[in-house]
Amino acid sequence: MNTALKALQLKARHQVYTLLSGHNLSKLHGEGYDFSELREYQMGDDIRKINWTISAKLGLPYIKELHANRELSVVVAALMDASLYFGTGNAKQGKLTEVATILGYAAQQNNDLFTGIQYTQDQTHATPPTKQLYHIEQFSQTLYDASLLNTALSYSNAVKDLFKRLHKPSLLFVLSDFLEEVDLSLLSQKHEIIAVILRDREEEVPKKLGEVTLSHPQDSKKMDTYFGQRSIERYLARLKENDEKLAEHFARYDIRSVKIFTDDEVVSKLVGLFV
Repeated sequence: MNTALKALQLKARHQVYTLLSGHNLSKLHGEGYDFSELREYQMGDDIRKINWTISAKLGLPYIKELHANRELSVVVAALMDASLYFGTGNAKQGKLTEVATILGYAAQQNNDLFTGIQYTQDQTHATPPTKQLYHIEQFSQTLYDASLLNTALSYSNAVKDLFKRLHKPSLLFVLSDFLEEVDLSLLSQKHEIIAVILRDREEEVPKKLGEVTLSHPQDSKKMDTYFGQRSIERYLARLKENDEKLAEHFARYDIRSVKIFTDDEVVSKLVGLFV
């Protein structure tokens, strides 16, 4: 195994077993058998949930909430192409791998079923639903080793395939840089979605480069240009437009999101999702 990947996995495991300890991936309520809480009936509650024995004793209608009687299904879907190939050392792909690995370890520690699905231009790789570290670490290695240069993913096809694959309502993490339109409305009909946006800081705060040759990572086309202040302003305007549409899409379909930069500590950004 690549020593850099092994170091990434060891760091991820240490962070999960120390910093994330006690933070459940999701707090779901549903029809089940494990008692969650007793609370007073509120307008709009399902009257079938009223506990008549307790209500008679207290003189007011009370609802007895139960934990869902199912294991939580945690799915990490990585949408990967050459757009991730940015920065020295391909840091965005490495950070995506770190995020996916941490989520896998967290699911395993919480005794939940983990499924990892990777989409690239040429193939789809999926783990079986698992609680085994072996499958989580194999998925981690697949993400880390993926050859992305000169590839372009069809995001719409990936989302359609993901919808067909996931039969069980899941806590679904979608990992991408979201620099192209990704419509998650279909998936939001069945799953609880958290979008993890992977970015390099220089993508959002670009520097003046002057005379430069730019190479497109998806098709290797090169362009000689002058990248100065006006170029930066045009680029930032398009990025702002993209991210505003993205935020609107997430809000419309009740999708939570978190942005993680390549120099961020992942666990500190994820903890806020689980409290």
